[in-house]
Amino acid sequence: MRRALADDWSITVIDQRTEHHYQPGYLFVPFGVYEPEDIVKPIEKFIPNGVDLVLGEIDRIYPEHDKVVMGDGKEYNYDILIIATGTDIAPEEIEGMTGPHWHKDVFDFYTLEGAVALRDKLRTWEGGKMVINIAEMPIKCPVAPLELAFLADAYFEHRGMRDKVELVFATPMSGAFTKPKATEKLDYLLKEKNIQIVPDFNIMSVDGENKTIKDYAGEEISYDILVSVPTNKGSD
Repeated sequence: MRRALADDWSITVIDQRTEHHYQPGYLFVPFGVYEPEDIVKPIEKFIPNGVDLVLGEIDRIYPEHDKVVMGDGKEYNYDILIIATGTDIAPEEIEGMTGPHWHKDVFDFYTLEGAVALRDKLRTWEGGKMVINIAEMPIKCPVAPLELAFLADAYFEHRGMRDKVELVFATPMSGAFTKPKATEKLDYLLKEKNIQIVPDFNIMSVDGENKTIKDYAGEEISYDILVSVPTNKGSD
């Protein structure tokens, strides 16, 4: 945009984070393909010349006045506002998920902290039952949970312990893939990789003490490691 627009246009990027995270890279951290330093860079590296960077949190947007107000009270006026606030996980939406077992036996991989904690767990894990669960749709990068299942299969195969690991993919959808036609054509991949699928599982709660998850229909799934994709929520 900076190259395309005339000089009388100014462009300002406001970001509350000082670091840029290559979020697709989170998927590979648990398996040692990427280290955190491979996917975290100073945000300034991504801002081209001629673009102003403001670091800080926006408190409110006033569209009737064409301005945004920062948390510290500073105001920025605009002619055009492009909003890209993204989403964050909200594990607290699921009863019991963020208890004392969070990032010990129950993990996410949609944050760097969760991906690193899962990596550390897998390095010494001797096998058992790993359950990968999507809490609800929509989520960002809908295929990522299935990618994680396939990467886990390859990781345990490489370590010579695949026969000691039971992989379960529990999803609120009727199939492993987001589109019915894809499920119909590609479902065989899960059978080939010995990944059990539990469809139409709408998680209600996590019992970290007994290592089970329960859905609203009363179905329970036990686990040794739970990898969750919690509810995705937009910015307040």
